[in-house]
Amino acid sequence: MPKKHELTDAQKMEIVALEPHFSHAEIGEQLQLDRSTITKFIERYKNRNSIENLSRPGRPRKTSKSEDRWLIQKAESQTKVPFKELKNIVNIDVSKRTLQRRLCQVGIRKWRAVTRVVLTKEHAKKRLAWAHAHEHFTVEDWRKVIWSDECLVKRDSDSHVVWVFRRQTKSEKYASKNIKGKRRQASYSVMMWGCFIGDKLGPIAFFDGMVHKENYVEMLSQCFLSFLEALHTDDPDAHFQFQHDNATPHIAVFTRNWLSSLTEKYNLTVLDWPPNSPDLNLIENLWSHVKQELYCRYPDTTSLTGSTDTVKSILRQRLQEIWWDIGADLLNRLIESMPERVKAVKRARGWYTEF
Repeated sequence: MPKKHELTDAQKMEIVALEPHFSHAEIGEQLQLDRSTITKFIERYKNRNSIENLSRPGRPRKTSKSEDRWLIQKAESQTKVPFKELKNIVNIDVSKRTLQRRLCQVGIRKWRAVTRVVLTKEHAKKRLAWAHAHEHFTVEDWRKVIWSDECLVKRDSDSHVVWVFRRQTKSEKYASKNIKGKRRQASYSVMMWGCFIGDKLGPIAFFDGMVHKENYVEMLSQCFLSFLEALHTDDPDAHFQFQHDNATPHIAVFTRNWLSSLTEKYNLTVLDWPPNSPDLNLIENLWSHVKQELYCRYPDTTSLTGSTDTVKSILRQRLQEIWWDIGADLLNRLIESMPERVKAVKRARGWYTEF
């Protein structure tokens, strides 16, 4: 039978104070406790004339309250140490399991660490300044931003965790039916670039090899410029902002000069961007969506065979299909999340956010 939570001293004192004026049911309703709990406590209180619980027989607690506080303090200040090392740090002569129980009692246990791009104090300072500078941007303001980025998609980069039903034996653990296969073949990949504005998808493009300033500007000239021309034709008076991160090809003088040449004709400026901020770049969410869809729609992606050109051609065809299937609802939800993302950076003082 599960152990029930005991009344706190504060609850007991409230019950004693209310008992002369209210019924047990009314006290229970006020304190959100069962009437039977109120009745049993008042009977015990009148018999013993004390709110203290009687001592219970059984094994004494192995740690003192001060040792518990010391353990909690060290666990919260040194979050990444394993339990074995934590036991040495606190130097309390109990088992690892006892330490685990003490921490669980206050809601602390080991969790898988969230992965984020590393931030420094200088990064956080710049991110916070950026958030303050853009805190008054409305959703409509963010709809005028052209979001862009590159993404590397690998044939075998499916990150889905596979769970299997099995017994805790080595024979079942390593049975072929319970294994998630990982091939030792060459890791084929394609580098793609895409953009969107508001609820409109922009073009996607693929790079041969790594991205550098020359082929980046060449791609923008061939793919992005026609999209910008169409936007300008639809709304000649609109002021658009082009967003890309601080990757070396993006901030090169060669690239900046080319983008500056578009200012007068298309009323386009480049959005100032804080360092190491994928949580603020909405297109990062599109890349996650594209990758997830790739492996859901085409489970055979991880086992594609053939020449390098053949595999890359298949990947590109699938990625193009998935990209153009992205709906306006997803794009609108991302745009509408921007004010909250900015607030999240402010709340975190420029550090990590939930996005």
